[in-house]
Amino acid sequence: MKVVVGLGNPGREYERTPHNVGFQAVDALAGRLECRLRSSARFQALVGTAAYAGQDILLVEPQTYMNASGRSVGAIVQYRKLTPADVLVVVDDADLPLGSLRIRKQGSTGGHRGLTSIAEALGTDAYERVRIGIGRGDGRRDLIDHVLSAFTVTEWKTVRAVTDEAAEAVLCAVECGIETAMNRYNARRRDPLDASETSAGGKA
Repeated sequence: MKVVVGLGNPGREYERTPHNVGFQAVDALAGRLECRLRSSARFQALVGTAAYAGQDILLVEPQTYMNASGRSVGAIVQYRKLTPADVLVVVDDADLPLGSLRIRKQGSTGGHRGLTSIAEALGTDAYERVRIGIGRGDGRRDLIDHVLSAFTVTEWKTVRAVTDEAAEAVLCAVECGIETAMNRYNARRRDPLDASETSAGGKA
C-alpha cells in the first residue's frame, strides 16, 4: 500500500491558504480516483482508499493541524504495518516559486514543521515527498502571515493547476516509480504572479 499524505490545517478559514496546498492536491487526487475521504478518529485524519495501477492507495489529510501531522502518519504506518518507504507526502514549499513542483525520494525537512513532525514520528526523513511551490509572497510580510493568508484570485488559478499536476505526479510515482516522476515533473515551472490581485478566500 502507498500512503499519500497531503499536509494542511483543518477548518474553512485555511482552505485557500498556501499552507493547505497539500490538502488541495489530495482532494484533486481523490477526485481522479473517485475516492471519498471520511473522518477517522483512530488516525485523527480524513482518509480514503482507492486502487491504481494494481496498487492500493490510502489518501490521508491529517486533522491535527500542520505541526502535529506526524501523529496521524505515525499511527497509520504502525497500524497498517508499513514502512517509511510506503509514505509519500505532498507539502507546501516557500523556497520554490509559486506553481512549481519538486519531487524527492527523501531529504531534510527544510525547517517545515509538518515534515519535521512526520520525520520524528517515523524516526527518519527517508520518505518520498512532492513539494508544491508557494513562494514567499511580499518580502515585507512575515512568512507565517504569508502561508496562512488567502491566495489572490490569480494565484488561486495557478494553485488549482499545480495541485492537479501534483496529483498526476503522485499517480506517476505510484505506477512508474519515484525516479520517473522526478524526471517527468521536476523541470516544469510556472511564471510568478502579481500578489496585488483581489483575495480569493477569507482571512486565515
